[in-house]
Amino acid sequence: MDYNAVSLFIAVAQTGSLSAAAARMGVPLPTLSRKIAELESGLKVQLLERTARGCHVTEAGSRLFEYASYGIEALQEAERLIMNEQARLIGRLRLSLPQSFEPWWDLLGLFQRAHPDIQISVYSTERRVDLLADGVDVTLRVGAIADETVVARQMLTFRHILVASPKLVGRHGALNHPADLNRYPCAAWGSTLDARPVWMLGGDSHKVSATFTVNDYLHLRARALAGDIVTELPSFLAAEHLEKGDLVELLPEQPFPDTPLHLVYRRQRHPSTIVRTYLDFCSAHLSIIKVRCRVPSHE
Repeated sequence: MDYNAVSLFIAVAQTGSLSAAAARMGVPLPTLSRKIAELESGLKVQLLERTARGCHVTEAGSRLFEYASYGIEALQEAERLIMNEQARLIGRLRLSLPQSFEPWWDLLGLFQRAHPDIQISVYSTERRVDLLADGVDVTLRVGAIADETVVARQMLTFRHILVASPKLVGRHGALNHPADLNRYPCAAWGSTLDARPVWMLGGDSHKVSATFTVNDYLHLRARALAGDIVTELPSFLAAEHLEKGDLVELLPEQPFPDTPLHLVYRRQRHPSTIVRTYLDFCSAHLSIIKVRCRVPSHE
């Protein structure tokens, strides 16, 4: 098998375009087309469906892409090892970080200063990414991890808390029970338009009559600080404003459950040195994250 042709095929699968892949790989378009055709001929299977709008991988192409991606990365890593580039890490790290996870952005700055020759690309999104399809090396995920195609390294646990501005509480009266939330304008994190949000308070689920949902905790925090809403926030987004008195915690005696936070990467025999270095760096500097997340030191 022509491994150069496989590399070209992977580029086409990732970009969805022959011309874009040719530009990325620095080869003429006719050469790329010929190499892909030779690869298909050698395998006796169609790997790409070509349309006027671009290219799509076939079922066979999808299987080749999944397995070949690991193989090409392993070959590239072996080449880097042989060329002794490990003394000073050189390469690229592709991360997915939610914009709202502010402590991790602080840590990323420290990592970049420690490894200035690593090019870092960050895909900032609140949705759960597909590491392979989205071309991501490491992502943050909350909650239990059931995906057997990934490896999850738990970093810490944190809690969400229910917050509002003091002036909103003053207008609507004390809140002593979740049922009292009916008197308040509530907003919740949500990624779908038709699902009614549920808050887990004191071990019980409470459906929220939310007047507003958005999949952006930073916007929810801004609305809470403005005195518009009651909402739930991760502890690390609320702690500073609680200390200043800009927000107050509601129903602290009925807390949200603990939420585990993981760094997740693709399951493969030999993760790249850069990925391992980033994971180890985060673990070694976890105290910075815990301070920002207000996690107890014994956690």
